Amino acid sequence: MDLFVPQNGASITPARRDNSVILSILNDRYVFDQFVVGRSNELATAAATAVSQAPGKTYNPLFIYGATGLGKTHLMQAIAHEILRRNPTCRVMYISTEQFTNDVITSIARRAMHDFRRRYRETDLLLVDDVHFLGGKETTQEEFFHTFNAVYEAGRQIVLTSDRSPSEIPRLEARLVSRFEWGMVADVSQPDLEHRIAILRQKSQVDHLEHTIPDDVLHFIADHVQANVRELEGSIIKLLAFASLKHRVITVDLAREALRDKLKANDVAPPRSSRQDRMRFIQQRVAHEWAVSVEGLQSKTRTKMLTVPRQVAMFLSRELLGLQLVEIGQGFGGRDHSTVIHSLERVSEMMKEDSAFRSRVEKVRESLRHEP
Repeated sequence: MDLFVPQNGASITPARRDNSVILSILNDRYVFDQFVVGRSNELATAAATAVSQAPGKTYNPLFIYGATGLGKTHLMQAIAHEILRRNPTCRVMYISTEQFTNDVITSIARRAMHDFRRRYRETDLLLVDDVHFLGGKETTQEEFFHTFNAVYEAGRQIVLTSDRSPSEIPRLEARLVSRFEWGMVADVSQPDLEHRIAILRQKSQVDHLEHTIPDDVLHFIADHVQANVRELEGSIIKLLAFASLKHRVITVDLAREALRDKLKANDVAPPRSSRQDRMRFIQQRVAHEWAVSVEGLQSKTRTKMLTVPRQVAMFLSRELLGLQLVEIGQGFGGRDHSTVIHSLERVSEMMKEDSAFRSRVEKVRESLRHEP
């Protein structure tokens, strides 16, 4: 029922139940005990824990969104592990949206939609990864709508993940948006420095590396690798491989040598204060062009008079400065990354559809490019 390939070969072997439902393959490391909780994910973790204790009764559906590599899939599978621990006969369906779409296409071609609907709608726990890929797929959305309704109305639990909130998924039907927002919508964001250090320490303990990687090296990695948890773990793997190849003890100097590509990227980027100053300058130029205030662009006000120039300023900040989504969001009143993604996509669409708007954006862009 699931084609998920677990990392590092760690998995639960699929088991056939008496009711002929095949248990989805789950990564045995994706459990609550191995998930490091911090300010960036505490709401999502609390909601996931509550769902695992009372599936179908609390926060149904649970919608978890955030950038890639921040732990959404870990939390989703942790729910499945906990529910299966409490009820080993629970029927679990864990899939990606791509798999669901392919299954719809195959079932239509084989005239097997009856089997398709029975398979999905008779599950006790429906876990669907990356539902933002539903956007624009009309037939898949139609089938997902009816599947969602059948599972929900039967009092069974639904858990969904996405890279953005339901209302910001482009070309997603309004009826699905409303259903995704019925229960709990929780976000996970980038971990801060202390959280990153805690994540690295947790990985070090799990893999029995406490005596291999000194604490000062973990601090060094956490300070220079800030994108996501997946990149943190990748840095550890790369460092271990480099130390083994060179037959050297792991130190900060060795880590600096092994991770020089990441450090170089950090060195090339302008200092944070400089980037923020440049973004402020972009905000001033856009505000002047649209006859609004910079404070308005940074406010929570969502009137069209402010929304359009705010989106343009985000778009230009990304294009001209190469800022991360989180940095842009912080510069515009603390908005989350999904709001920034929506703004970038919206400006791109409007520039294609409206030549006058495109000319206006290009005018500001050119004026900024000629600034020192």
